[in-house]
Amino acid sequence: MLSMAKGASPAGLLLGDGASVKALAERLATCEAVSRFDTAEEREAWTLTHAFSDLEGSFRVYRDALLPRLVQGDLSPEEVHDLLLDIGEEFRHIA
Repeated sequence: MLSMAKGASPAGLLLGDGASVKALAERLATCEAVSRFDTAEEREAWTLTHAFSDLEGSFRVYRDALLPRLVQGDLSPEEVHDLLLDIGEEFRHIA
């Protein structure tokens, strides 16, 4: 599987470092439609920001590694199946 490690800061990601994550969470926190879901234990802006960061990483893996192999690769039916399973695993957190 080609998933990026948690905490990784790959080049080119918009949310690839702590400063950009913090900036987005602070921006989202100013939106009442977001902050109205805050609880004493959890700030919705941070929850959304972490979800967006996870999505960005998964989309990058799909776009840069998995989709090109599926489209351009000379794959056997078994390899296609394995690759489809990899794509499903990469996106498992979306549903």
